[in-house]
Amino acid sequence: QVQLVESGGGLVQAGGSLRLSCAASGRTSSYAMGWFRQAPGKERAFVATITPSGGRTYIAGSVKGRFTISRDNAKNTVYLQMNSLKPEDTAVYYCAADYTVVPSTSFGEYDYWGQGTQVTVSS
Repeated sequence: QVQLVESGGGLVQAGGSLRLSCAASGRTSSYAMGWFRQAPGKERAFVATITPSGGRTYIAGSVKGRFTISRDNAKNTVYLQMNSLKPEDTAVYYCAADYTVVPSTSFGEYDYWGQGTQVTVSS
């Protein structure tokens, strides 16, 4: 059983930065880790994912060049660095874990989810 807790969300002006953290209760070094987001009235959307070793990452086209995913397996923590934020990035951001070496961009593939953290970008 893995429990995930996100932190780092908040209110920021357009062009600003935030770093989200996702702390796991157990060892997640065998899990691919992903970030998804859900804006009001929209479906949950893929943002980024990283392999268990941290050697490869996959970033959604809408945030590529602005967002970076990383992980520290010694701390059982995954991060989402978000730069040059835009109002359309406003959403609840969720961390997820998938017991696989091949990360998926589909939220249905993930086994465990955090409660989410709100990110609001003002114009």
